[in-house]
Amino acid sequence: MAEIGGEPVKHYRDLAFMGFIEVVSNLRTILNNIKFCKKDIGRYQPDALILIDYPGFNLRIANWAKGKGIKVLYYISPQVWAWKANRVHKIKRDVDRLYTILPFEADFYQKYDYEVTFVGHPLLDVISNEQQVSPLSLKSDKPVIALLPGSRKQEISTMLPIMLSIVPRFPNYQFVIGAAPSITDDFYESIRSRKPNEQVKIVRGETYALMKTAHAALVTSGTATLETALFNTPEVVCYKGSKISYWIARRLVKIKYISLVNLILDRPLVKELIQQELHSKALNRELRKIMGGPDRERIIRGYTELRNKLGNKGASSRLAEDITQFLS
Repeated sequence: MAEIGGEPVKHYRDLAFMGFIEVVSNLRTILNNIKFCKKDIGRYQPDALILIDYPGFNLRIANWAKGKGIKVLYYISPQVWAWKANRVHKIKRDVDRLYTILPFEADFYQKYDYEVTFVGHPLLDVISNEQQVSPLSLKSDKPVIALLPGSRKQEISTMLPIMLSIVPRFPNYQFVIGAAPSITDDFYESIRSRKPNEQVKIVRGETYALMKTAHAALVTSGTATLETALFNTPEVVCYKGSKISYWIARRLVKIKYISLVNLILDRPLVKELIQQELHSKALNRELRKIMGGPDRERIIRGYTELRNKLGNKGASSRLAEDITQFLS
């Protein structure tokens, strides 16, 4: 939004906290940000409010805005199908128009007699445009293994050392870390320097070029799992959080898979290494499986089915058109 003239008054990186313990420990900051947001909206006096993702924060703002008589539109449905299904009733009460990007979400909401609009996944447009990008320019001709350890400092701190631990076991490959936009190079370097290895490079602003170039990838659970799949790059999905946060999540979250790839297909196409399963030995074993042979071929075939389920390109255009009609 900033790229087309929007003026952000608060950056998302100052608002994003992952995990139950992390949210509790930063509760004062979160509450202050909610107060700031309400004040800023009140000063602007909009006719409508378009909320994007971030349900823990935005559903509170939706409730407040609805009480002020502001029309509320919400893009990218909260993952109530995974946990806190009772939030559906609050969404029905506070959100005038809900837009979904995952194909199974419309059926979920139908169970609650709530009509939503599936616009398709915006990544289909983004990655289609990025297909023109050239592969990474690297000094070595060795095949590339991409390391995508997440976008938040706490998950990078946990995931990246485990990913780096298997580098010496693949001397015929080069490993490249895809840096998140909001994380400095110094932060990655502080982790990489613990296991110095000239095979490991860091690239910034070229994540899609990295995905396109990579022979395989190790990816922290999140949107990057879907992006990697749309580039036809076989992957191993990784996740490890604090013990307490994971213990709570296991009792609250009601999904079979953590990666978007497997959730959309409703089957385990890509391997997920979660919590205690994520260690050097397992990561080495699962990465070798997808370097060639039947497992690699099976995954690439599954990616074709995945694209078909995501719908057609043009999600953002369909969203904009529907919002314009709804508000006119």
